[in-house]
Amino acid sequence: MTAGRSILALIDYGAGNLHSVANALRAAGAEDVAITANPDVVRAADRIVLPGVGSFRACAEGLWGIRGMVEAMTERVHVGGAPFLGICVGMQLLATRGLEHGVTRGLDWIGGQVQRIERTDPAIKIPHMGWNDVSLGRKDPAQGLIEPGEAYFLHSYHFQPDDGAHVAAMTDHGGGLVAAVAKDNIVGVQFHPEKSQAYGLALLSRFLEWKP
Repeated sequence: MTAGRSILALIDYGAGNLHSVANALRAAGAEDVAITANPDVVRAADRIVLPGVGSFRACAEGLWGIRGMVEAMTERVHVGGAPFLGICVGMQLLATRGLEHGVTRGLDWIGGQVQRIERTDPAIKIPHMGWNDVSLGRKDPAQGLIEPGEAYFLHSYHFQPDDGAHVAAMTDHGGGLVAAVAKDNIVGVQFHPEKSQAYGLALLSRFLEWKP
């Protein structure tokens, strides 16, 4: 590890638009972004980002398919206290389980499940795609990391935490949907910071300085 430089591990498990996330992190001020599938790199990282696009099942299978990766992430985040950011399906993987294409286990770092967005209004389109508001509740489990604004979403499934205290932000798409979750040094966002222009870059910049 280079003296005085902070290493950020961007986990490559075959399920994320890695290079656009890496470019956004660098634009936000990250010095060393290691795109990696190596658990040893994750164990040595100062911060960890888990991206994800596609289905919950495919992403979960890809992550568990890398020998030792989940163990390395758990050790670095839960024991070592490294700040962690999950993006889109990377956020959904924090849940106990996902219900897309059957029941698939998640990391269970924040209890809850990921289920399909219910169409309560015929005018509401699924997937939830495009720009939408990010609004904060009265509690702030993300400790100032998430700010109100507008972000870019693309998803058909949403995270329902067991404990509302872990909800960091909401959005509205025919009803309330969780836009961000947080617990201790772990945060997940349903939207795509790398596609959310100034709002997204500001969030990533705050994450690089975040000391939960």
